[in-house]
Amino acid sequence: MNEKVVVVTGGGRGIGRAICRRFAATGAHTIAAARTEEQLNETQSLIQRDGGSCSTCVTDVADRQQVAALMAFAEREHGRLDVLINNAGVALNAPIEDCDPEVFDALDAVNIRGVFHACRAAWPMLRRGGEGVIVNISSVAACDPFPGFAAYGASKAFVEALTRGLATEGKEAGIRVYCVGPGAVDTQMLRGPFPDFPAEQCLQPDDIAETVYQMTQPACRYAVGQTLYVNK
Repeated sequence: MNEKVVVVTGGGRGIGRAICRRFAATGAHTIAAARTEEQLNETQSLIQRDGGSCSTCVTDVADRQQVAALMAFAEREHGRLDVLINNAGVALNAPIEDCDPEVFDALDAVNIRGVFHACRAAWPMLRRGGEGVIVNISSVAACDPFPGFAAYGASKAFVEALTRGLATEGKEAGIRVYCVGPGAVDTQMLRGPFPDFPAEQCLQPDDIAETVYQMTQPACRYAVGQTLYVNK
């Protein structure tokens, strides 16, 4: 990954930050994107402290124009894009009768439309490089949505279906598309709705970052379109 350019959405904390650090450690130029500038600055400081390359771009993936601006930033700063990691996401834990439609719309905007907009905006740059890679972050909830996670699981099922479709399109364009579906990961997103979730049953963000990194390697070139579930 030396000198490759990697965009990571949701790069301000948790899994996204771990992914940024993992790629930067290999010599890649990472671009961390998220809504909160303070968190992005912390990600950047950690990477630069370790001698890595990281720039930041405040981005709300729910806003199509901001996603386009993120890709334009990558073009302007580095002249290329090699890897896109669609990690930004929000969770919704509520039974259907208590599911606020406005909250659902916010989930849809990030988990579904945000991934679509990022893939669409990045596609021309990835195709130009001839060997681009997209890794979308799903969840085991896509195939096993426990009570209260129906809407969240459904949004991640969309991501997996989009991954399969884009993997087929990408073969002719030289773009490989994959999906990684984590189980419980010890992050702020998990601890918000589930503060007492047993720590011994949790993965760490670095576990997912390593899986994502490995999916971008040539050894996985024949697994395009697949979702790799990672659970403890």
